[in-house]
Amino acid sequence: MLHAIRLAISAVLFTSFSLTAFSSNDQYLIVGTGGVTGVYYPTGGAICRMINRDRDRHGIRCGVESTSGSVYNLEKIRQLDLDMGVVQSDWQHHAVLGTGEFKSQGPDRNLRSVFSIYSEPFTLVVRADSNIKTLDDLKGKRVNIGNQGSGHRATMEVLMQALGWSKDYFSQVYDVSSADQSTWLCENKFDAMIFMAGHPSASIKKATTECHSVLLNVSGQAVENLISQGDYYQKITIPAGMYRGNNSDIETFGVGATFVTSKSVSEEVIYQLTKSVFDNLLEFKNLHPAFHSLKKTKMAKDGLSAPVHRGALKYYKEVGLK
Repeated sequence: MLHAIRLAISAVLFTSFSLTAFSSNDQYLIVGTGGVTGVYYPTGGAICRMINRDRDRHGIRCGVESTSGSVYNLEKIRQLDLDMGVVQSDWQHHAVLGTGEFKSQGPDRNLRSVFSIYSEPFTLVVRADSNIKTLDDLKGKRVNIGNQGSGHRATMEVLMQALGWSKDYFSQVYDVSSADQSTWLCENKFDAMIFMAGHPSASIKKATTECHSVLLNVSGQAVENLISQGDYYQKITIPAGMYRGNNSDIETFGVGATFVTSKSVSEEVIYQLTKSVFDNLLEFKNLHPAFHSLKKTKMAKDGLSAPVHRGALKYYKEVGLK
């Protein structure tokens, strides 16, 4: 009951229809996202918007919840506290195998993928007065590595391990959330922050417009080694001109944002959700700049380590994507 009430409130707040529109026969779903200044949050809202507009036909209501990010979303989907979530492709992979952050829990055999969305570059943002020019210059600096439960925190820890760094490499380590990190950076509480995010990102735009901060390349042998180890890491370029002070292309690495669910969510629900997004992809792409390069063929296969949910698979077979 509490879950249904929480979801109903989320739906009202984030999908713009009144509480009086709800029926006792409706099925309520909640999507785990990320911080409100990131791209996961509007992504969840966009997906819910697509399915909610046909709610009178299929009786499915969707709302979003701001969370701490990928790792949290995967844990809560496993526990059936969330129905669906937006997660990094690398942590989807680790959840399926029971590795990395999920070693203690073991493989999640009920996790199911639905579709992939956009690329998420590992983004390093530094204060211009910090004298940080390269990744190695983070030594002895004050660095925000992200909040526990977030995918970017977990990926930063993977990169640190690849580089042979511990937290002692920095003078101070912070675990500020994506919602607050740009404010803290501009208030000179730390020198650098990292963020796995689709671009353009409101958080990074805030950091580069409200104070003099810049994006740096993230490269080197350790990064090359990470890319070579798995299909979920790839080289990514953040185009010049996307942010103030970002006058040249930024070369980095990253993952994909993916949409996942549990085997326990019904075939009909995931079929209708997938159909709502894919049948109206042009409209969906217009809901956020990070969606502009989406292609159906890639969405149906890229970065999907977990088995495809039977509802999504039914749709893909109907339209020839599988």
